[in-house]
Amino acid sequence: MNWKQQFADALHPSRAIAVEDERAFPRHAGDYRHAAVLVPITDRVDPGVILTRRPAWLRSHAGQVAFPGGKVDPEDENAIIAALREAEEEIALPRDEVDILGPADDYYSGSGYQITPVIGVVPPDLPLAANPDEVEEWFEVPLAILFDRANYARRRVEWQGQMREYYDMDWQGRRIWGVTAGIIANLSRRLLGDG
Repeated sequence: MNWKQQFADALHPSRAIAVEDERAFPRHAGDYRHAAVLVPITDRVDPGVILTRRPAWLRSHAGQVAFPGGKVDPEDENAIIAALREAEEEIALPRDEVDILGPADDYYSGSGYQITPVIGVVPPDLPLAANPDEVEEWFEVPLAILFDRANYARRRVEWQGQMREYYDMDWQGRRIWGVTAGIIANLSRRLLGDG
């Protein structure tokens, strides 16, 4: 079985897993704002994942590594459309170049977002360009590195009066942590079946 088929099989609803932050930050479903991110996986023998780093001057999540994505707008038909729109706006990733494998488990963030990760396969070496209003840079990390839990440290911090655990990883001087690392961990658990 190739890696694309393995991903498609792993995304089947019957393989749903618990999301990382839902236990730490219980809320009613209606209290979350809906967002979507694209998890663009490059179609290589050894696939990679395209990530972005937000500009340091932004008010929220300044300088953080993230998947292309954002809030689901009222005109977005669904999370898939929102993720594709955001990826096109942020890194000039053409929608018609993305082969959608499907949405993964929603991730509930401590900041009040219900985030739908949308898994898509993209051709390697596309001429992407960072939108300077939203993205400082984009880069590609080998999927095998992202999915190897040995590359992550578990950290604890007190946030809004509660202790919170999160994943934290350094890759070539870029810190991958928080929601982004949590989404990666959930995908890894689902794909590898060790949830």
